[in-house]
Amino acid sequence: MAQTEDFGEELADFVRRVAELKAARSVPNDELPTVLDAAIFELNHVADQLWPWYERLATSGPSAGASADRQELQLLKTVFQRLPLPVALVDRETVVRRLNFAATSFTGVRAGYATGRPLAGFLAHADRAAFRTQAAAVARGEGDRSLTVHLQQRPAVPVRATLSALRPGNEPRTGVLVVLQPADTRVPATGSPVRPLPNLSETTRHATLMELLDLMTTALIVAPADQVLDRAARVLHGRFADWVVADSGAVRLSRTTVLGPSDDEAATVAAQDPATCLLVVEAARGGATSLLVRPEDPGAFGHDASGAPVLVRANVTSLLCLPLTVPDGPVRGVLTLFRTGARLAFSMAEAQAMDMMARHIALAMSAPRQGGTRRSPLTRPPA
Repeated sequence: MAQTEDFGEELADFVRRVAELKAARSVPNDELPTVLDAAIFELNHVADQLWPWYERLATSGPSAGASADRQELQLLKTVFQRLPLPVALVDRETVVRRLNFAATSFTGVRAGYATGRPLAGFLAHADRAAFRTQAAAVARGEGDRSLTVHLQQRPAVPVRATLSALRPGNEPRTGVLVVLQPADTRVPATGSPVRPLPNLSETTRHATLMELLDLMTTALIVAPADQVLDRAARVLHGRFADWVVADSGAVRLSRTTVLGPSDDEAATVAAQDPATCLLVVEAARGGATSLLVRPEDPGAFGHDASGAPVLVRANVTSLLCLPLTVPDGPVRGVLTLFRTGARLAFSMAEAQAMDMMARHIALAMSAPRQGGTRRSPLTRPPA
């Protein structure tokens, strides 16, 4: 069993290195020989090491300690079921593999019913996307996560979900261990009442969002209608996103503003046809916001003139793609935001705030003009 686990880890490392080699296709031509040498080395590693290792595992019989391993596995299952904390084992799609006794009581869902169904489906609708995203990140080996969610049966009670990667010996892939607890649980000092501590990180992000909303509102009030999209992009660039890409139009999109880390980098994306960007086209057609963390498809935002995926070239770690739609009206354009490198990914709260700002931008773009200048919504019309 230990040899099988070692082989699985080695194979997973190989898959990750192959993904890095795929992403390296965008390097300059003079550096491609180094990438090619690395690819050949990985192929030799498969032929000389991994394949013989797989053949040995396939032909070997059960080990002498198989019985002991089964007994240890049974013991671990018993411990899992008897844990006093609500615990669930799910896969990267949040499908429940196991649910212990405490979790069935806490969620009000029978283990037999929950098994095979996504745990995210038992949460409030607003929390499902964030929970799926965090579970997938944990399963990919990106570290433990914790977030506040709400059960569908008790939406008023916040629940703290702690996610940790787990590789059971009899499972082919890494799973996610989910521990559920009431979010307001604190360990009080002796004789003192429970006093929840403020979350300074969340408070800071909320204050930053409020400041951004104020700046955006000011920009939309004073900007002429034909400059609204460009002014909004400049408010968002830097303080909220590393890249801001604005496309205007309905039937035929045209790229109007691109703000990036440098003018040269922005020029490569500005020359791109929005029709080649799948995310932009889907947002314009469906009118739905997309929030992606570590996008799996490197070509989702198209390619630059050299054929390199834009998401790879820009080192995008999270993105927001928002249609600019007025209520009961057509899409006026699409706004796409990138965060790159080590910057924190877009949160659900930030996505909701940007969805609201996108509607306001679309309304400002549609505002009627008076005397050649768009009248401020705060100005009273003449008597």
